[in-house]
Amino acid sequence: MITAIVFVKADVARIPEVAEQIAALEGVSEVYSVTGQIDLIALVRVRQHEDVAAVVADQVNKVPGVLETETHIAFRAYSQHDLESAFSLGLE
Repeated sequence: MITAIVFVKADVARIPEVAEQIAALEGVSEVYSVTGQIDLIALVRVRQHEDVAAVVADQVNKVPGVLETETHIAFRAYSQHDLESAFSLGLE
């Protein structure tokens, strides 16, 4: 399984809609709204490297409101922690 972390800059007025559209794409497992210089982080999980291009270049980049993407391929996982707990702020 190939994991890609995609940083997304989006039209600020459309961030919720952009996030929902990206999350609905096949190959996208999670989308997080974040603070900082980027607006969203999408986790893409696919079987082959070519599939990363199909998801990011052919689908994510074409979602209306996506301004720019930066993709990072994960080489190795060092933790088996659940991703939701890793991104959790501990707020109940």
